[in-house]
Amino acid sequence: MATVLTPEQIEAVVHALPVQGRIMLRLLLLQYLDVTREEIEYMAADRPDPRFHAGEKPKTPYISQETIQGITDRVAQYRTRIRQKRERTWLQIQCLRSQIAVSGSLCALSEQLLASRFGMDAEEVQALKKGARTDVPKTAIRELDRKWEADEIAEESYRKERLRIEYQRQLRRLEREHKRLDIAKRELEASSGVPLQDHEIAHIWGIPAGSLAARKAKYLHQYLQGLQGKLQEVRLPAEQALTPPIDLWKETFVALSRRPVERTVAVYDGFEGTEATLVEKLMAFAAGTFPEDQENRFWLSLVQESRTNAEYGDRTKSLFPLQRLSAILTEMDTSPDALEQELMSRVSPKPKAPAGEPLKEKGAADLQLGEMGEHVLKSFLGEQHPDVHGRR
Repeated sequence: MATVLTPEQIEAVVHALPVQGRIMLRLLLLQYLDVTREEIEYMAADRPDPRFHAGEKPKTPYISQETIQGITDRVAQYRTRIRQKRERTWLQIQCLRSQIAVSGSLCALSEQLLASRFGMDAEEVQALKKGARTDVPKTAIRELDRKWEADEIAEESYRKERLRIEYQRQLRRLEREHKRLDIAKRELEASSGVPLQDHEIAHIWGIPAGSLAARKAKYLHQYLQGLQGKLQEVRLPAEQALTPPIDLWKETFVALSRRPVERTVAVYDGFEGTEATLVEKLMAFAAGTFPEDQENRFWLSLVQESRTNAEYGDRTKSLFPLQRLSAILTEMDTSPDALEQELMSRVSPKPKAPAGEPLKEKGAADLQLGEMGEHVLKSFLGEQHPDVHGRR
């Protein structure tokens, strides 16, 4: 049976714990809960003083601002990392759902055009579906373009054959997007139920592993007892008798994960060279015109969490590419008329030059070196001085 656990009940139970318990639960649930300034100052005073280890007893419990700032920075570091991981997966799901809707519309539109405009029956369309995985599109497109240039095929026949290839391409793309969506959903479900690890809490708090384990066991037990009491207050006795045992710790993450994903402001981090190049590739990826043999590699680079070639510093990749892709997909015109116009422009042949008109070729006289080109040429030739015969 579904629990009646709510985020408000969880926060109320955490707030009722002693200060050490509040800190422990807020750190365990750092993906959803925030640590206050008062709790950070308590952690700074609670951690072992290195002056005791040196054999000196401090006269005053002085806490430096450097210590407080260090704990604040570590809390922010772990909070950003764990929350951006969830946001990254959530953005993947949003983008894939939009792409699946566009790909599904293009597949349905292709089927309709093949049947109504080009006279294909249902059996031929079904044969195209079955052969979508094994057909090689590049070879077929090259042969089709050769026939068009050699005047061996009519324009309408070209469109029909090209639409068959494009239909199979969209079918393969739709299948890939469904698989990616399933993977993203599993990753989001797995990452939404992971607490902060013990060594990460020890790094933030600065207490020994033994003390951390004892406090965790103590306050986690108090938290679960308080949560059970909250549930008993809102349930009738007859309902409590019929309710099977519930894993309240697991249900805590389920209840908190229903909250909207916190959006962060991401900046461009140099992915794909320049920002204009990135936007161009994202628009092609969203429209479905990205090269099929490079699409999977580009998607993996988009969803990757860390930069593998980073030498030092923060290796976490920015969410800017995924956020920009989501914005592009949201702003796309997905009306049936716009999709049909886009689809027909893809399958139409390139216009030929009028008969008797020669192709204009750029001659050597039209080519001019720029300032940088002249500088490079002079660097190769060197300084030219006249010899004894007056020649350079």
